[in-house]
Amino acid sequence: MWLVVVPRALRAELLQEVHAGLTSGHQGVKKTLSRLRRRFYWIGMRKDVEEWCRACDVCSAKKGPARRTRAPLQLYQVGAPMERVAVDIAGPFPLTSRGNRFICVIMDYFTKWPEAYALPNHEAGTVAEVLVDQFFTRFGVPRELHSDQGREFESRVFHECCELLGIHKTRTTPLRPQSDGMVERFNRTLADELVKYCDESQRDWDIKLPVLLMAYRSGVHEATGYTPACLMLGRELRLPVDLATGRPPDEELPTVTTGYATALQERLDKAGRQVRSNLQLVGQAMRQRYNQRVREARYAVGDRVWLYNPRRKRGLSPKLQSSWEGLYHVQEVMSDVTYRIRRGQNRSRVVHVDRLWRYFGPGHYSWGNGQGGETVESGEDEDLEDVEKEEETPDEEEVEMWENGAIQVGDSPDPEQRPCRKRRRPGWLADFVVEDED
Repeated sequence: MWLVVVPRALRAELLQEVHAGLTSGHQGVKKTLSRLRRRFYWIGMRKDVEEWCRACDVCSAKKGPARRTRAPLQLYQVGAPMERVAVDIAGPFPLTSRGNRFICVIMDYFTKWPEAYALPNHEAGTVAEVLVDQFFTRFGVPRELHSDQGREFESRVFHECCELLGIHKTRTTPLRPQSDGMVERFNRTLADELVKYCDESQRDWDIKLPVLLMAYRSGVHEATGYTPACLMLGRELRLPVDLATGRPPDEELPTVTTGYATALQERLDKAGRQVRSNLQLVGQAMRQRYNQRVREARYAVGDRVWLYNPRRKRGLSPKLQSSWEGLYHVQEVMSDVTYRIRRGQNRSRVVHVDRLWRYFGPGHYSWGNGQGGETVESGEDEDLEDVEKEEETPDEEEVEMWENGAIQVGDSPDPEQRPCRKRRRPGWLADFVVEDED
């Protein structure tokens, strides 16, 4: 079997044709390497193919990394009612007889007290008016107001309203609704309840909102261990069922004003301490469960990265669009999970680390291609979709521990940490006979 030995100067052109040619189809490492091995040969061919496929912008923009990163869970601990309030817009829903299509959902982080207001639209002026007239005038101005990056919350009117009232406005990073997970979860609960109680025409859901909110406020929340009404109002709500059965005698409130105020203060202090403890325990348990599948990624200032930014363009199918775009550079490490990046001369943007992926662009190969690129380290092969990874040979002591049962499968969840098996001779080398020079 005769093969053509390709010189170093022609490898880049050959790899471009074999991988990205019209009849090549930007296939993975296995098929590209198989196509080369049937016709050509040079030392280190496999490594060069892996680097070339990894640095292909077309493949990277469409496929993305084989394993997405997952940053550790960041907890935000609150300690008092109205310290931090979340707001979100749910909808659109079916148009009601009153002309409403959206719901403005507001929820307190500490007490889990929900408010929901039916709206005809979600313009900035409409949302700001509802917040001020319906929520702030009843419960007071919160210290922080958290929302996503919807246009109504990012408008100038909304920001001027927050500055006027002395509210510290915070927001989620783009395409990261987990940062506002509490209100997003309540939106799903509210939608499920509306399905159960709305009529077939679905034009009366705005009338059912108040009673459904009462049901939620009077139920014990799993995170706090108390009802939202008890934490926000200092008492339990009297439900229609209590008119028939009555309330226990020990729950009747004192008639004396001073005695009531003292009892209310004691109840609120006790409930506040208990809720803070419960929220801390629930948060730690949630973080522990979430961090079991953490796969961190760290970037430094100046690193080149891809950005996960799927867009739906009118008239175009999302199946034929690339979800990853680049090239971006890291400008600032704002926290453990947020980065400020910039693309060319465009405006910088703040994104979550789970939307980033290290960029391996053309012209950066360990074997060089005449463009004077950087050296690509060979330790990032896990981002390739169909690469057959070569496992490193473990220490003899580690192999012995595995054989004796000292190390169990659960002790090392990473397959790369397990001792490798003895590899067989590749079949494509069967036609080659290597003779000693002696």
